[in-house]
Amino acid sequence: MIKKGIGRQIVLHYFIVVFVTLLLVEGIFTVVIRTYYYDTIYNHISNHSTWASDYFQKFVRLYAEKDPNYFTEMLRTFELSNTELMILNNKGEVKASSTHFQADKTIQTSDVPQAIAGVQGSKWIGRQPTTGELVMSVSTPLQVRGENRYIVRYVTSLEEVNSKLMSLTVFSVGIAGAVLALVTLFSIGLANSIVKPINNIRAVSAQMARGKFDVRIKGNYKYELGELASTLNFMAQEIVRSNQIKDDFISSISHELRTPLTGIKGWSETLTSGGFDPAETKIGVGIIAKETERLIGLVEEILDFSKLQQNEMKLVIGRVNLKELLQEIMLNVWAKAEQRQIQLQLDDKSNRTLFVIGDGNRLKQVFLNIVDNAIKFSNENSWIELVVSLQENNQVLVEIVDSGIGISEEHLNKVKDRFFQVNHQGGGTGLGLAISQQLVELHNGKMDIHSELGVGTTVSILLPLIEQSEADEMKEDGDKNLLNGNQIDGRPEGNIGYE
Repeated sequence: MIKKGIGRQIVLHYFIVVFVTLLLVEGIFTVVIRTYYYDTIYNHISNHSTWASDYFQKFVRLYAEKDPNYFTEMLRTFELSNTELMILNNKGEVKASSTHFQADKTIQTSDVPQAIAGVQGSKWIGRQPTTGELVMSVSTPLQVRGENRYIVRYVTSLEEVNSKLMSLTVFSVGIAGAVLALVTLFSIGLANSIVKPINNIRAVSAQMARGKFDVRIKGNYKYELGELASTLNFMAQEIVRSNQIKDDFISSISHELRTPLTGIKGWSETLTSGGFDPAETKIGVGIIAKETERLIGLVEEILDFSKLQQNEMKLVIGRVNLKELLQEIMLNVWAKAEQRQIQLQLDDKSNRTLFVIGDGNRLKQVFLNIVDNAIKFSNENSWIELVVSLQENNQVLVEIVDSGIGISEEHLNKVKDRFFQVNHQGGGTGLGLAISQQLVELHNGKMDIHSELGVGTTVSILLPLIEQSEADEMKEDGDKNLLNGNQIDGRPEGNIGYE
């Protein structure tokens, strides 16, 4: 017995379809073969009775004068093997029979009245009243001097034919049963070929659901099942990798949080003990402020990532002067670049004022993170270039190009993944590029990274532009909002980077 499930449904559906098909074929075959046999018998008798009707005129001239009743000669002349021949008058009374049996009653089967009416080869199929045997009768009128005076009626048994038809039917049913059995076996095999892989995949999936992501679906499955198995294996592999990255992140962020907290705690305890001159106290307070700022930056990065993951990041939308924003970013990182003797350059190939729609602070966060990474991973006495150029479809391309250490091909595909860090000793949460990627996408833009190990890295950011007229309209609306004290998302428009 097949268990409930897909396997049983497959077998059942195949069985029903084939069974109904065979039933229809069997019914059609039975009707066709029965019709063929019955029509063959009828045609044979009908042709003979037609010949008898045509010959009857000549027969009358030959035998009427010698034998006024001439029925005996008629029976001998018109007889047909395995068939009873009867001569009836136009009232249906039996005048003679090849079986020498005289009926007490007139014959009233449907073929007789039709023959009396002049219909050639009238047929009737039914059971004999006396024997109950299934027979076929064919009646044809016989004319004497233009008048239907007699009827020649042939009666043949159909029992032997029906016996042969029954044998053929039983034989065909046997063949249909064998076909149905073969199809059932085939459907069971087909069902097993589908159900067994599904059961295997289900069992492994259940283990994955319980947290055992080291298990894998084994087996070379084809088509959709193979794709499903590969997808689940890939999912488990990615979960393992994400868990590893998460563990590395927790370890890294714990270290990153511990470092400023240790400095803050140490200097707080030191300053609390007292006995320091103003210069030392100033140094301690400066360190506490610096480490606090660093700690706030780490926490804000984690909060931003959480908001992006939960689709709760809200943007203060306005018009942003892109070149002014990039110039401000260069001023913010100028001192850090000078310390490492790294030259910063802005190459404007557009030669026009460029406006984009977006959140100036968030766009600044994106570009600042990328430029800061470029400085962090560039060698001393190198250069970083910010290239601005116009693109088709009213878009602007900003490329941050450095001649730093570059990124290997192995790490390049993962560098925008959350928590991923190329250099774990470099500090940070590994969320910067993941956040930047999502912020750019929120501005209907696109961010790509191209790098070669030991040569340098190019980060490309493509953003949609707005026309000057639209920018002017947004500026007027922004000025009105500032005069009226209106805010969007709790923050006033007119931040740095806006115009």
